Amino acid sequence: MEKILEVKNIEKYYGNKSNLTKAIDNISFNVNKGEFVGIMGASGSGKTTLLNCISTIDKVTAGHIIVNNEDITKLRGNKLNKFRREQLGFIFQDFNLLDTLTCYENIAIALTIQKINSKEIDKRVNEIAEKLGIKNILKKYPYQISGGQKQRVASARAIITNPKLILADEPTGALDSKSARQLLESFDFLNKKLQATILMVTHDAFTASYANRILFIKDGKIFNELIKGNDKRKQFFEKIIEVQTLLGGDLNNVI
Repeated sequence: MEKILEVKNIEKYYGNKSNLTKAIDNISFNVNKGEFVGIMGASGSGKTTLLNCISTIDKVTAGHIIVNNEDITKLRGNKLNKFRREQLGFIFQDFNLLDTLTCYENIAIALTIQKINSKEIDKRVNEIAEKLGIKNILKKYPYQISGGQKQRVASARAIITNPKLILADEPTGALDSKSARQLLESFDFLNKKLQATILMVTHDAFTASYANRILFIKDGKIFNELIKGNDKRKQFFEKIIEVQTLLGGDLNNVI
């Protein structure tokens, strides 16, 4: 299998010598092309710090992160910006759509920055909008559509540049149950039909059950790993709940 992401012995410290916090403690794992991997853990476990380091929002204290055979811990300035723009797709809990742009323009903006010609942009935006069921809202502005529709627009924006890796941070956190299910079905489509490689942080077992593999983080370390294999989603959900219990997490947050 082709490795898209290699995380090698990374550590992340915050603070100074007199008050040092180890947020990530020697974590290593790989994500192969076409995988849908979830990262779970209680608040303060280090899961968001881990995602921030992989997304280049934060820098590791030690270790290496390799995306598509490039060590991103060594990138700086314009090279880092270019990598982030061309290799990564982002889906955030609060959508991060621009209210002054239409949904079409929000999806197209990354291609515009890459100086793709307008005919190709139009073709790609309409294709992905058709696949995600949002073609009828392309002319609307974000304030005119629902939360679920906003998140699908954000998903279209993330995939439009054909990134090597899509990073999702609590993507269903701001959605009601119906919108969350629709979004997760969109993720399932992106992963299975478009072969998108997705790494998703979530505290929610239902959301995590859509992934193929789950890494559980506790105190900055990988505590456990679950692989869906041939399990149905309901069976996988139940196994996730079991690990959550072992982790000592608050089950009110995951059921």
